[in-house]
Amino acid sequence: MTDHVLTRVANGTGVITLDRPKALNSLSLPMVRRLTDILLAWRDDAGVAAVVLTSSSEKALCAGGDIRFFHEAGHATPMAGSALLEDFFTEEYALNYLIHFYPKPYIALMDGVVMGGGMGIAQGGPGTGLRIVTERTKMAMPEVNIGLFPDVGGSHFLSHAPGRLGNYLGLTGLTIGAADALYADLADVFVPGAQLGALHALVETTPGAQLADAIRRFGARFAADAGDSVLRAQRAAIDLHFGAGSVAAIMASLEGEDSAFAQKALGAMRQRSPLMMCVTHEMLVRGASMQVADCLRMERSLVRRNFEHGEVLEGVRALVIDKDNAPRWNPATLQEVKPEMVEAFFAPAWPAHAHPLRHLD
Repeated sequence: MTDHVLTRVANGTGVITLDRPKALNSLSLPMVRRLTDILLAWRDDAGVAAVVLTSSSEKALCAGGDIRFFHEAGHATPMAGSALLEDFFTEEYALNYLIHFYPKPYIALMDGVVMGGGMGIAQGGPGTGLRIVTERTKMAMPEVNIGLFPDVGGSHFLSHAPGRLGNYLGLTGLTIGAADALYADLADVFVPGAQLGALHALVETTPGAQLADAIRRFGARFAADAGDSVLRAQRAAIDLHFGAGSVAAIMASLEGEDSAFAQKALGAMRQRSPLMMCVTHEMLVRGASMQVADCLRMERSLVRRNFEHGEVLEGVRALVIDKDNAPRWNPATLQEVKPEMVEAFFAPAWPAHAHPLRHLD
């Protein structure tokens, strides 16, 4: 499995290439461990001044975590299955933290699909991170569609998106393209797919210490080519509807508008897990006032609660395993979701001194 993560150093830049094309580079535990090993080694390597994350396929940078693994481990022998799940999420979130605070420029080429766990390894830290999108970019945090919640730091980067865009993206799970990613502050630079060859040549010929600035200058000429942002055009409506105080209020607000945009959002929400939409809404409220480490610790506890409940296992069964697209959500309707059900997800799963991510600053 470690063969799915390829590395090389070019002119002071460490290049990581994800190479699991048949699975759209979905992250396995060995891949998470390999990425962590690489980044820790390069962090202290004076010969590496910047890191570039890319893919061997234009179809995807990374489609997320390996959800088939979630289903298999969740139904495996209790001890073995739960141990693998515990390791995966603890180590994935620790990797997200490492990337967020990486001390060297961390440049992610988000060409093709970048969703869920893919966002976790692409949303680099402020100041040093550089996120590149193309016209092929298909970005989403679609976890509520499988009975999970937007994790891998989503409680932080979604809650800090402008206005109520984070609520819109987290609760609908809908996909956006390059222009919307730039507008939502989830990307920095647009480069047309036809220019990626020149971009890769720039990586090869530019000293690592100068690479981020060189890419910004390179991408500036194409800024107008990203197209128009739907989110920008719909911003007032998004802030109005998704600024409501609860999931029920948001959906009621959307029901009062007959625009295609509002009805698409409403239709998506009607398919999602009612419970996990409510958990996601509460998570984003809390995440807005929390630091990255605390957000990841909160998410890690939420994952434990989710697998105890079983919502994600049912979601993956319906959408990926049996493909009947008929998840039996528990509760089945939004009206059945009680405040105490949501609150139970936020009850600490461990004492603070025993939390698996207690070492994060």
